[in-house]
Amino acid sequence: MTAPRTLVVRLDSAGDVLLAGPAVRAVAAGSSHTALLCGPLGVQAARLLPGVDEVLVHDAPWVGVDPAPVSRAETRRLLAELAARDFDRALVLVSYHQSPLPAALLLKLAGVRWTAADSEDYPGSLLDLRHHRLPHRHEAEAALDLARDAGFPLPPGDDGTLRISPPPATGHLTGPGPYVVLHPGAAVPARAWSAARAARAAAALSAAGHRVVVTGGRAEKDLTAEVAGTHALDLGGATDLHQLAGVLAGARVAVVGNTGPAHLAAAVGTPVASLFAPVVPAERWGPYGVPHVLLGDQAAPCAGTRARQCPAPGHPCLDGVGDAEVLAAVAALGGDARPEAGRPAVPGGVPEKERGGATA
Repeated sequence: MTAPRTLVVRLDSAGDVLLAGPAVRAVAAGSSHTALLCGPLGVQAARLLPGVDEVLVHDAPWVGVDPAPVSRAETRRLLAELAARDFDRALVLVSYHQSPLPAALLLKLAGVRWTAADSEDYPGSLLDLRHHRLPHRHEAEAALDLARDAGFPLPPGDDGTLRISPPPATGHLTGPGPYVVLHPGAAVPARAWSAARAARAAAALSAAGHRVVVTGGRAEKDLTAEVAGTHALDLGGATDLHQLAGVLAGARVAVVGNTGPAHLAAAVGTPVASLFAPVVPAERWGPYGVPHVLLGDQAAPCAGTRARQCPAPGHPCLDGVGDAEVLAAVAALGGDARPEAGRPAVPGGVPEKERGGATA
């Protein structure tokens, strides 16, 4: 029997696409062709995932904080693209609070013959497998559960951790010697330190003997410059996602909020000191498959609100994290400030023998 042509749908951010990676590999192991349909924010991440033969893009009007308008022309374009590829099966991956049904409807209209998704909403005839995720599952695990029950188990020898294609060497950006990455930004402001608090952390890490590399996107160059100050190397705007993966792979530890680069660090095996605001639950979106330490008051009043702007004056859940806590987390994750004790500054992340379960 010929292996199916399969489409995986994950329409959210780069971080969400990275968390879908293990499920994508499971699908690819049982498919003759595997395509990933993602949104514009997930394209770079999608192109890094092993097992993806083709990346399709749709700016879905039901996704994101600033969604695209409903467009008959764009919908018709998508339907034509999907129909031309003649997919046998599709998995629609969504977060626990999202509905897969808008995507499932389009897949049926495009002629996809069999579709599976987690859905708490009644799907009518839109889903051939209406799956129910287990309570409290991490997003990566929930996607793997769906893939397995849709007939796509992980292949033998695949441990189910996050992975990307090998990152490039970035020593020309970081310079020689061990370092700690501090990534101060996040697409959701409530999930990041304030700039002033991040700058104090960079200074504290530097004073403790760490070489600090500050990273961020092109739109974050003012932020990274303020945070780096005179204490750190500023790489704001200097990397695309694949190059950022290389920088993270060479770091002993990444200090980062609940944002895409945290999952990128996990995908290259780098331990994460996770500045995790409890606006969403860490059990679902915390760093996956690598040693990590959660920093931040998980019982703060903002817990579970999914707020984008911190509702509490002073951003206490994250800005209340002290320098001593940050330094202790970095040390616990192997970030010895002595250069001779550091991790090699080359791509590849944590050596296999050092990989293990997460700590919280």
